Amino acid sequence: MNTTVQERLQKILSQAGVASRRKAEELIRAGRVLVNGKVVTELGSKADPDQDFIKVDGKLVRQAPRVFLYLMLNKPKGCVTTTSDPQGRPTVTELLGRYRSRVYPVGRLDYQSEGLLLFTNDGEFAHRVLLAKSRIPKTYRVKINGNPSNEDLRKLRAGVRLDGKATAPAKLRRIKAGDNPWFEVTLIEGRNNQIRRMFRRRGFLVEKLKRIKIGPLALAKLPIGKSRRLTEAEVARLRRRWEHKAGKAAHELSS
Repeated sequence: MNTTVQERLQKILSQAGVASRRKAEELIRAGRVLVNGKVVTELGSKADPDQDFIKVDGKLVRQAPRVFLYLMLNKPKGCVTTTSDPQGRPTVTELLGRYRSRVYPVGRLDYQSEGLLLFTNDGEFAHRVLLAKSRIPKTYRVKINGNPSNEDLRKLRAGVRLDGKATAPAKLRRIKAGDNPWFEVTLIEGRNNQIRRMFRRRGFLVEKLKRIKIGPLALAKLPIGKSRRLTEAEVARLRRRWEHKAGKAAHELSS
């Protein structure tokens, strides 16, 4: 007797290496996903990856790959964090050489931002990195067009209101003084264009923005526009980061 094991469609797509769960949800809402020939647009929809025929943009979704890939890229300015762009702009995947069709970006950096960007075909890994409760810190170097006061800095560290909700507390320190100073900013959340919007709320424009760390992973001396595979030790360190957070949360709930 066949046993049907159904899972949420966005989870199936992410585990198959199609896209992150967040991007998979966008694909579903856009009507680009078919299950057994029928368009599915509801995010709660489920399917059996072993028995159902699932297609995205007409292409059959295969089972999760046996070999997972994990890469980091030093993203340059002037390219978009997508696998394709309707406006014809350069995309980050074009910089990945032979891996370009095998992985997708984990999160994003906007068109004018640069720095550390991760790629994988491991949907669960991508989900955990992006999950808010994983609380994985991301560190940036930021150049702005003016000198904030101590009160500005206090507000930025404590949290500013964006879209009606205060941002989580951030670490912020000046690393280079001048008329256009540089700051190092560390966040534990990742709202859209968050750093640019935070400084804008205090009256400052961000002139340059570069991400240099995600959790224990550092960009280090990787040249701009170049990529490399993560080592097994690097992947393990990042996994331990969210496992530690999950274990701590479970302990707090049980105490």
